[in-house]
Amino acid sequence: MTPKTPGRRRSASGTRETSTRGRQSTRTALPPKRAHIKPAQTQPAITTDAGEGKLRIVVIGGCEEVGRNMTMFEYGKDIIIIDMGLQFPEEDMPGIDYIIPNITYLKGKEKRIKGVIITHAHYDHIGGIPHLIPELGYPPMYGLPLTNAIIKKRQDDYRTAPLDIHDINIDDKLTFGVFNLEFFHLNHNIPDSMGVIIRTPCGMFVHTGDWKFDFTPSSNDKPADLAKIALTGSEGVTALLCDSTNAGQAGHQLSEFDIGKTLEGIIGDTKSRVITGTFASLLMRIAQIIEIAERHGKKVALDGFSLKSNVEIAKQLGYIKADPKTFIDIRDVEKYPPEKIIICCTGAQGERNAALMRIAHGEHRFVKLMKGDTVIFSSSVIPGNERTVQRLKDTLFRKGAEVFHYQMMDVHAGGHARNEDIKLMIRLLNPKYFVPIEGNHFMLRYNAKVAKTIGFPDDNIFIPDNGQIMEFSHDGTGVITKEKIESDYVFVDGLGISDESNIVLRDRQLLAADGMIVIIVTLETRTGKLTQNPDIISRGFIFLKENRELIEDVRHKVKKLVLESDPMSWADSNGIKNKIRDFVGQFLFTKTHKRPMILPVVIEV
Repeated sequence: MTPKTPGRRRSASGTRETSTRGRQSTRTALPPKRAHIKPAQTQPAITTDAGEGKLRIVVIGGCEEVGRNMTMFEYGKDIIIIDMGLQFPEEDMPGIDYIIPNITYLKGKEKRIKGVIITHAHYDHIGGIPHLIPELGYPPMYGLPLTNAIIKKRQDDYRTAPLDIHDINIDDKLTFGVFNLEFFHLNHNIPDSMGVIIRTPCGMFVHTGDWKFDFTPSSNDKPADLAKIALTGSEGVTALLCDSTNAGQAGHQLSEFDIGKTLEGIIGDTKSRVITGTFASLLMRIAQIIEIAERHGKKVALDGFSLKSNVEIAKQLGYIKADPKTFIDIRDVEKYPPEKIIICCTGAQGERNAALMRIAHGEHRFVKLMKGDTVIFSSSVIPGNERTVQRLKDTLFRKGAEVFHYQMMDVHAGGHARNEDIKLMIRLLNPKYFVPIEGNHFMLRYNAKVAKTIGFPDDNIFIPDNGQIMEFSHDGTGVITKEKIESDYVFVDGLGISDESNIVLRDRQLLAADGMIVIIVTLETRTGKLTQNPDIISRGFIFLKENRELIEDVRHKVKKLVLESDPMSWADSNGIKNKIRDFVGQFLFTKTHKRPMILPVVIEV
């Protein structure tokens, strides 16, 4: 990348108004297939432009869930976007791969999007890019080098046009139409995490992304830039948009230095093989484990496709510095004494096909769990995964492993600020308005309470829902309006997305709740008469052998329904299906108080 003078402003020009002179621009070719997006329809989206002299800020995703983070700033004809993340499906979303932000409001405004800024490389901030960027006309994207490298690596799974993606330095200043942007370093559990300063005609705004303060970070990071944050605060900040994920936790977030000491004690003292389960993106922790291994003369075997890819990127960019001889292939772990081996793998969330789960269940091709193995869960549990993770721990204990996790010892530090960290951020920036973002609604409320404890007035705290419009005037006055743009879930499921996503999900929930019953009716084409008794198949509703009387009642009533109807009316197969569906559904509810999905099948012979 061509060296740049720190602080030099890049001005806008042309259709995409951000200059790339002196900056590396990478256009990435993307193979196999991409999902086609047609967002599910709910209430009509507001399509009016931002009012004259008004700045609109809308959190499109991330204010009612953990994930799907995306924030839009709009002034006149200029729009910038911060992050485009995904959300992992909830327990009541069977078959859904993940959820992405709804960009209906931006349809027809693609040329107004001057730039997309990515704060860091976690999937809840970058996961929507392959699906959304093509729909938005490939606006220019900006991020720090590691962030961009992981985005480009992920694009290999999709077949779209090249990305217009640019590496920046943390001291760069960018201009996008009326928006002037600067950046500042923050700590997280992945390198190259940053906050964004947005200077607008209506004041200065700060978006934190995911963050924490770590005054003793790991060796491949440095402390957050408190000086720049304080300097920004001295200029007068109109509003702070602040991460809420851990706002309900007391004190300061743990330092990676403390985690490193705990891990060193476990790994250095054990005489057995060590297996560490973590996130593929938790590169700070992985780097610590590699450093500890080198200090104790141990070998490291990496397992998990994303984990290996991310480590390789971090090595190439210098965020992980290690002797190549430290690493061994996972296929060779049995060739070394157990006390000389550390296996670093994915699966700490109990993911079905991840490496740690396969090791625990004896399904891994190259690693067999041995009695006495030390297993470290070096990550927190994502809400919703508690039961799965507990079952995985049970399996490991039953097979004789020694298990450590963050509730027992400090083997994991969260990547998000706790309430004392948030107080410090508010004091440094001293904003006029405080906007909790990034978290479920209760997390946003906790974040608001933190601000209140240090005297922040209620009227100056905005707690938005997804899609809710906040407006700011030239005099710095802000208001959270009752207007909302469309922001409902857009589901990614297999090959793509359709308008019927919500209907399909509803059907899956119905099947999961009460099962289904299939009724097969065979009719003579010319006469519409039954050629045989209706066949009945049940799945997830009742066990046929134990409910023969009920099944025979259904069969008899369907047969009677057909015989008592005008044969000529049965020429309409849809009419047949609807009659059977309504009649059988009502009958079964009367008998069982359940509402299974009724699937009539009409065969004409």
